[in-house]
Amino acid sequence: MPSAYIFNSERLGFRNWQDSDLQALATMNADPRVMEYFSSTVDEIETAKFIARMQAEFAKHDFCYFAVDVLTSNEFIGFIGLSNKDFEADFTPCVDIGWRIDPDHWGKGYATEGARACLIYGFNTMALTSIVSMAPKINKKSIAVMKKIGMQFETEFDHPALLDDERLKTCVLYKIERNES
Repeated sequence: MPSAYIFNSERLGFRNWQDSDLQALATMNADPRVMEYFSSTVDEIETAKFIARMQAEFAKHDFCYFAVDVLTSNEFIGFIGLSNKDFEADFTPCVDIGWRIDPDHWGKGYATEGARACLIYGFNTMALTSIVSMAPKINKKSIAVMKKIGMQFETEFDHPALLDDERLKTCVLYKIERNES
C-alpha cells in the first residue's frame, strides 16, 4: 500500500502510526533483547501512549518516530524517525533521530538505511538545520549506526531519565548538520 507512505527508502516505507500497530509494537517493547538499553520493558498501555504521542507529534510537526514497513511485504518491523526532545540538557530542545527494530529484522541494515532516509526527509523536506542522536554509552550497535550515517560525536552526558541506572545513565550525543549529510 505505497500510497500510505510519507516517504520510502530502497526497501522501507515510512508512515504515521495506526491503531493496528499496537500489538506488534507492544510485543517488541516487551522483548528484553529489544529493550536491553532501556531501564525496563514497556507494557501495552505505555506502548499505546507512545503511539498516541507519535500520532500527535506527526500532526503537529509532520515528523515523528515513523512506523516502518518492509516494502516488499508491507510487514511492520518497528520504528525509525525523528522526535522533538526537550528534557533538561545543554543541547535541548533538539530533534533526535532514533530507531527500534524487531529482532527478526536485525542485521539487515534496516536501521542504517532508514536513518539515512530520515536524515534526507528531515533536512530536505522539513528544513531542519541539525539532528542529534543519543544512546547509552554501552549501546555500541546504535552508536555504530550513528557513525555510519555520518553523525559526529558531540559529548557524553548523564541522561536525566536514567540517573538511577548506573549501567545506562552515561549517554553519548552525536550530531549532524544539514550541510554535512
